[in-house]
Amino acid sequence: MAHTFVKDVMISNIATLDSSSMIKDAAKLMDEKNIGCVIVTENNQPVGILTERDFVKRIASKEKPLTSPLKDVMSSPLISIDPDETVWEAAEEMKVNNIHKLPVIKENKITGIITTSDLVQICSVGSDSEMRRICDEILTRMQKE
Repeated sequence: MAHTFVKDVMISNIATLDSSSMIKDAAKLMDEKNIGCVIVTENNQPVGILTERDFVKRIASKEKPLTSPLKDVMSSPLISIDPDETVWEAAEEMKVNNIHKLPVIKENKITGIITTSDLVQICSVGSDSEMRRICDEILTRMQKE
């Protein structure tokens, strides 16, 4: 695979909001930037994430007011990965935790994010024989579990 490490494929341009910000602020920011999540911070430290799934499960279905603070609806604790880990480790972390967006944190600072869409894009690059090799490796790993 051409890109093996998270730092090579992560998206560096990420959106953050303070945990005291309102749900509607996150919705507007996600809409403006056409993104699927916002990293939630306290004292400039990443503490949670608000995703599109959270909007369904924690906001709309619970009829939370859009003026509620993010700290009331964010997913926390924040599951993250180091930029020097491999994309295989990122995929495993996503699978184990049933998440689709994995913030990248180095020295307690948010440096990027990697998503399942990024992993699919990585796997789709290359020749058919390379794709077959990758799929075989994935299937072998799945059979071991």
